[in-house]
Amino acid sequence: MLEIDGHHLSIADIVAVARYKEPVSLSAEGVESIRRSRQWLERILQDDRPVYGINTGFGIFAERRIKAEARDRLSRNLILSHAVATGSPLPEDVVRAAMLIRANTLTRGHSGVRVEVVQTLLDMLNRGVTPIVPEQGSLGSSGDLALLSHLALVFSTDAEDRREDSGWASYKGQIMQGKDAMQAAGIERLILGAKEGLAINNGATFSAAIAALAIHDTEILLRTAEVALAMTLEAIMGCIEAFDARIQAARGHPGQARVAEHVRGLTQGSTLLGRAQRVQDAYSLRCAPQVQGAAWDTLAFVIQVIEREINAATDNPLLFEDGVVLSGGNFHGEPIGMAMDFLGIAVAEVAAIAERRIFRLTDGKLNGGLPPMLVDYPDAAGLNSGLMMPQYTAASLVLENQTLAHPDSVHSLPTSGEQEDHNANAMTAARHARQIVLNTAHVIAIELYTAGRALDLRLRQYPEARLGRGTYEAYRLLRERVPYQAGDAWWGPEIETVRAMVQEGRFAQI
Repeated sequence: MLEIDGHHLSIADIVAVARYKEPVSLSAEGVESIRRSRQWLERILQDDRPVYGINTGFGIFAERRIKAEARDRLSRNLILSHAVATGSPLPEDVVRAAMLIRANTLTRGHSGVRVEVVQTLLDMLNRGVTPIVPEQGSLGSSGDLALLSHLALVFSTDAEDRREDSGWASYKGQIMQGKDAMQAAGIERLILGAKEGLAINNGATFSAAIAALAIHDTEILLRTAEVALAMTLEAIMGCIEAFDARIQAARGHPGQARVAEHVRGLTQGSTLLGRAQRVQDAYSLRCAPQVQGAAWDTLAFVIQVIEREINAATDNPLLFEDGVVLSGGNFHGEPIGMAMDFLGIAVAEVAAIAERRIFRLTDGKLNGGLPPMLVDYPDAAGLNSGLMMPQYTAASLVLENQTLAHPDSVHSLPTSGEQEDHNANAMTAARHARQIVLNTAHVIAIELYTAGRALDLRLRQYPEARLGRGTYEAYRLLRERVPYQAGDAWWGPEIETVRAMVQEGRFAQI
């Protein structure tokens, strides 16, 4: 069982809980941190001084004092009024990741919530209650306010306890109103007290959740893209010299050296490489370490940012010892927005260079003597289209990526009567990066599928040839699930099978 303490949550932990339902509990240290910050809050409530978000309104209403007897209502009103997100529901794994990150944030011990608030989130994770959260409507600045409020609707309530105000949730495969889901799971809903509503919905948590899952998926994609590259390099009888360790060392970028080393290992023992006797290959082959390596280096930076964020106190104000309350801007999603823009750009480039290799494999003038569109028999060209259309699909996805990769964090519109006059747009950046990762998985699947067919045809030309050790393993894995078909067939379902294998990490293990 994973224990959270507010300081040591990892991306691997998030994946385990969000996708594989690993149970979660609070560590003893985490319980103590939460209780200590709650004691700080209770002492503050005894004072008469105005403290933002505790006994005042929010945003433009920060100067309005709230009476003590109305503080519970203040938290409830915040959740009700802010739950205005729209669009399609976020995937279950994203919502579960956000719940875990929010619980960890509150466990850090600067938010002033009760232990019961965090434990309720963990109970929901452990018992399978997943709020339905629309994906649009967050600027990622005062946190993902609207999205987190939809989450809070499910597990929080008030004296009236209205079912129609409880949001929606999924439980045991059924969509139902939040109150019903919580009752079915045997989890008591909470009346939020002073500061607790703000502590729950103030932070770019859904942006961070998407980011963490995208990082995990990108690591799989980048390694798989190197397998696809190696298969294409052999199918096209390319030059391995461009992957020589001395070239990579002369430039010094670690990602570049990593890609080249992996390709050298995958192609070790190949007798196809260099057979075409070209002096050098096109950029999509020769410069692949430089392009795909830059994606690894970008990912390393993004991991640092997101690992800090998932262990950060991100609401406002924050509580400290001796009754100190500090109002700041840790909820602002700019670090996540920029990181997701960088990640989206990097992954989009990996898809772009892969599509150029797919094109090269299908062009009879560029593929080293293979049939145009990899049609099996020359006299069947025209009657058969071969792999013409998978390249179209790859090109379409690459073009979409190029639009999605336009940076979102550079865009801002003011909100809340100019009190929030510079917004991060982090959630949009995260959603776009996620879509780029999904698109790229399909592009890489098409390259694997196309390169596999090209290798079939190449080995027919040179029956005595041997594939590299890793390349052969990838080819064998592909053919186990997708047997070769000579003539035109419905390629679509087969490519979907390969895409699923890509996302499962099957090729990344080679």
